[in-house]
Amino acid sequence: MNLRLFIAVELPEEWLAALARVQEALRVAGLDALRWTRPEGIHLTLKFLGEVPEERLAEVVQAMTRAAARARPFTLRLGQLGAFGGPQRPRVLWAGVEGELEALTRLWRALEAEVRPLGFPPERDTLAPHLTLARVPEPAQREVAGRLANVLPRVALPELPPLDVAAIALMRSLLSPGGARYQRLAVAPLARNSS
Repeated sequence: MNLRLFIAVELPEEWLAALARVQEALRVAGLDALRWTRPEGIHLTLKFLGEVPEERLAEVVQAMTRAAARARPFTLRLGQLGAFGGPQRPRVLWAGVEGELEALTRLWRALEAEVRPLGFPPERDTLAPHLTLARVPEPAQREVAGRLANVLPRVALPELPPLDVAAIALMRSLLSPGGARYQRLAVAPLARNSS
């Protein structure tokens, strides 16, 4: 059996609840035509692995654990709202992250280096850390594009305690008609005294 897998930083309940309030504010402000991410499913994706045979799970966990052992814990903060896809055809609405982005990037590079020999090539050259809030269905892209410039500045992201990243998780994505649900399969702690 194949498992749809990705590696991510999980968010604390306080962040998830706050992002749910942001999603509702965006809906009320006129962006109700979007496909919203379930708040409990919002996470910071580091590496999407795709369909992986179940028998390869152990080697993926070992690679993730080696990468985590090469990184030290770090802190992130909630950033600004934004969209991927350009102003005329937005595809994804997201909240950015700020803080110790160099440490996050080092972790991401270590992860890429560990999973590449397993047959998971890099998806991109640089990390664009973000928390997906919603996807824009293609038929609604023009309508949403016209509203984004007015809506985004009016929706404030809350002040939240910093996110102390001390581990990464291997997640399974379970697709269903009601949207994806996620199951944590393994956790790898970051090194406490990494240089």
